Amino acid sequence: MEESDSTQNEPEELKASVNAVEFIYSIAPKDLDQCLFADSLVTVSDSGRELGDFSVSVTKASYNEELCYLLHANSHGTIDDIPCGTSIIAYISRNLEILEENHHEYVKLEKQTVDRKVHIVKQDDQLVVNRIISEKEGVKTQTHTFPLSSLKGFVSESSNLMILRILARQKTVPENMTFLSFDADTVLSKSAYRALGCKKQMIGEELVDIFGIERTVSSAKDSSGTWHCYFLPDGHLASRVQLGSPAIMKLLHLPFLLDGGLKTLSLLEKDQIPVFEKKPLIWEEDMELYSKFLDRKEELKADYSSYVRQHPEIKALLADFLQFLLLRKPQDVFSFAHDFFAPFASQSPPGKFHKDSQNFP
Repeated sequence: MEESDSTQNEPEELKASVNAVEFIYSIAPKDLDQCLFADSLVTVSDSGRELGDFSVSVTKASYNEELCYLLHANSHGTIDDIPCGTSIIAYISRNLEILEENHHEYVKLEKQTVDRKVHIVKQDDQLVVNRIISEKEGVKTQTHTFPLSSLKGFVSESSNLMILRILARQKTVPENMTFLSFDADTVLSKSAYRALGCKKQMIGEELVDIFGIERTVSSAKDSSGTWHCYFLPDGHLASRVQLGSPAIMKLLHLPFLLDGGLKTLSLLEKDQIPVFEKKPLIWEEDMELYSKFLDRKEELKADYSSYVRQHPEIKALLADFLQFLLLRKPQDVFSFAHDFFAPFASQSPPGKFHKDSQNFP
């Protein structure tokens, strides 16, 4: 059973505040470049039991020959004995506009799996939103189209994560800062930010200062959703919780102290990526064969490098997996890998987003 509807949505007198719009215009390239790092947290219950993992990474990228940022956020675990997860992969312009975003959320109930996918893409002067919900009763698809002229001050889930990092580094939130955003049903709503001030939190064996930001998404249909996020001075996420949720995401270990500031060392620095070369054989002593081998080797390296440059999300996925793996240190690596990559099984490869025009709490 499949239902499909297509609508032309125009916001009803919903506007972002002047302070919110001015904040976006005030963001400088260096502010965005300071967001280029990865966060990796553990989801725990009120009793401290580990429930899952949460990660966010931002890297520079290219989208249809336009320089931009690639954001990858991933959360998966088991809450109230129910497996669930969310994944976001998005290309964001240097003006924090969404070029393309894929948002996938799933909940595995006892007798069915609820799967929700939202694909957002900028097409000319419009923002096209495709929503697919798969439940036991069937599949429902919806398409909404928004004129870009009506979305001044719009912030998606992915650009929200970058805005939070910028605000955290500035350690201040402008008064009356309200953006436009989507609620859980992709209905245009308001998203308000306010400062929670500073407090101290134990991270590992250290008591550190953290700065808090509250974000509330008001929904016309459902009750509002509110999140409290606390950050280290350099913008790294220290904790995150949705009010009313039985779980909280926490940073377990402090990043390394470098140059007087807190910064994480990437697990996959460029000069640390292993290169697996062919084992030397006896034919190396044959000048002609060895020359052909070297030519072919350089050809493959160039081809692989080109592919990785065209698909920067590969590094994001592998970096997140390695971070989770080293954080959890599971006995069964294969089962851990299977659980980690399972949410991506029903998605199209991120590299095909802009070709096919087709996924966080």
